Amino acid sequence: MILTKIKNAISALSGKGGAADYFYTSLKYTVASFLGAIWSEEHYAKWFYHLYTGKKLNLENPKYFDEKVWWLKLNNRDPLLTKCSDKYAVRDYVKTCGLENMLTEQLDVFSDINDLDFSKYDCEVVAKCNHNSGGHIFYDPVLPMTARELKSAKKRLGYIFRHNAYVLSREWNYKNIDRKIVVEKVIRDKNGKLPLDYKFMCFGGEPKLLFLDIGVMEQNRTYNHNYPRNIYDMDFNLLPVHETRPNSKEKIEKPQNFEKMVEAAKKLSAPFPFCRVDLYNVDGKVYFGEITFYHGGGCNKIEPEEWDLKMGSWIDLNSDKIVRKI
Repeated sequence: MILTKIKNAISALSGKGGAADYFYTSLKYTVASFLGAIWSEEHYAKWFYHLYTGKKLNLENPKYFDEKVWWLKLNNRDPLLTKCSDKYAVRDYVKTCGLENMLTEQLDVFSDINDLDFSKYDCEVVAKCNHNSGGHIFYDPVLPMTARELKSAKKRLGYIFRHNAYVLSREWNYKNIDRKIVVEKVIRDKNGKLPLDYKFMCFGGEPKLLFLDIGVMEQNRTYNHNYPRNIYDMDFNLLPVHETRPNSKEKIEKPQNFEKMVEAAKKLSAPFPFCRVDLYNVDGKVYFGEITFYHGGGCNKIEPEEWDLKMGSWIDLNSDKIVRKI
């Protein structure tokens, strides 16, 4: 597909930041807004999926993981999805699950990017939008950014703040979030390293797989586009399955309190037919990250195929956890 090749070429350039990044983001949202206005959600979904994967999307009789994820995107309208996708409001949900002790320290919440003033913080912080993913700004008073770097970072965050994530990938859960900028204290381990990303894939309230992302953020707080991903079962056995990314070459040890992480993922995922619960483990202390309902936007490469089908079979589209749209 020629359009896919063009998209990939522009995307590769955008990964380097700067004008290409803004151009790519702007182009994506402009095209998505136009097509969303003239096409049905189902038509758009099939076009989007084909653009990003080169494959046809079967919504009439979904069997594969991504197919069922897209079906849920278009049909599940549980209001709790919106609350739990909001990086600010989800904290109340975590508290209702009895897991308040797993929340990171949230220092500020703003509705206007202009209210963000890093000079007031005496610790390392991260600022991010509550209504989508990406666009984080890390700030360390020990190694402060230059005025130019700070201006550029705030400009990018403001740009992302203005966009509704629903427009691009039809993730309804983001559509009606009251947009805010949140500032949180950065967590590091005893050696000063940023934590690994433990992503628990939960089906009907049962954690079945762990996607462990390693080195997503470099220690200098820049995004690593080529980070590896290991997939484990709930006994922390490495599985012969890959999703989009290769395995890490280093051996990863089972973390302290791993069973506590599994139990937390189970509690947080209980109301949903499928979700991904992201946690951190810092020297045995477990922290909540976020809840994601449509892993990878439903555009993943799962190998071997039998695992793609197996993961799809774990999503019950007849579940009473689904609030169907009227």
